[in-house]
Amino acid sequence: MINLYQKTWEEINTEIANRMVQLRKRKKISQKALAAKSGVSLGSLKRFEQTGEISLQSFTKLAIALEVEGELESLFSEVPFDSIEEIINGQSK
Repeated sequence: MINLYQKTWEEINTEIANRMVQLRKRKKISQKALAAKSGVSLGSLKRFEQTGEISLQSFTKLAIALEVEGELESLFSEVPFDSIEEIINGQSK
């Protein structure tokens, strides 16, 4: 079944932030401790957890501090081709 509803960037960011909150809590790390370990300011971490807004650099620092950077490193690595034209164009570069 094809899903015609496409999530907004805000919805996606909020879901990612919620997952990171759950991971932080599962690892029993306080916001203050994660901020210190990652080098991300406590204010930025709190804003991210509440709104999903954060710079890519800070997001990566948090992932490293939570020891899930491999999830970021594999992002987009196995995106399937949508058409034969994409395959041809991808090989010509």
